[in-house]
Amino acid sequence: MNLSQVEIKQLPKIEDDRGNLTFVEGGNQVPFDIKRTYLIYDVPGGEARGGHAYRELDEFIVALSGSFNLHLDDGTSQLKINLNRSYNAVFVPHGLWRKMDNFSTNSLCLVLASTEYNEADYIRDYNEFLKYTVANA
Repeated sequence: MNLSQVEIKQLPKIEDDRGNLTFVEGGNQVPFDIKRTYLIYDVPGGEARGGHAYRELDEFIVALSGSFNLHLDDGTSQLKINLNRSYNAVFVPHGLWRKMDNFSTNSLCLVLASTEYNEADYIRDYNEFLKYTVANA
């Protein structure tokens, strides 16, 4: 996988005097069937999340509240994306190293995943990730 497969998506935003509404649908805005959903929140100042890659799992990441930086790495190039609007999302395909940091106070991250949890799918060592990228080039 390489960074050219990352997609920054603007989600539908329905504006109304009563407040705005944004939605996501698996197979529509989300380019896969959603098998798992999780939230990242209450991240202490200075801490980072992620620091791994997946062999099979694809993710769709949204900052529901607040902001954070998403760092992506394909073993050759790096990309940093600041997520700070609930109507923007990032599709992250499998095979990329990902890390999130610089979480604002009370930030809330929603992650939609293409597979159920499987510890064997994780690559948690960066040197192992680099070997994986060479083997799958």
